[in-house]
Amino acid sequence: MEILVTYDVNTEEAAGRRRLRRVAKVCERFGQRVQYSVFECVVDATQLVLLIHQLEQEIDTAADSLRIYRLQEPRERHVQVLGQPLVHDQHEPLIV
Repeated sequence: MEILVTYDVNTEEAAGRRRLRRVAKVCERFGQRVQYSVFECVVDATQLVLLIHQLEQEIDTAADSLRIYRLQEPRERHVQVLGQPLVHDQHEPLIV
């Protein structure tokens, strides 16, 4: 399934800036950054549960906001991108 993860972490204090970096690191393990606080991820049901669990461990629910949206598939039919394209298509093999 394709999901969109968006977050807004309160960075007024040093602890918030650390949380912001940790949330981004978790998201990077599951998908690719498409904007500063927005990631597109391709996950299965088990990976989704793991992603949510890891994000819950990082955020402060009293100060931060995190949203996960399931994208309607096929994404190409429903998402319009203006400007810079994706770094790579997550459905295609990535050769490093």
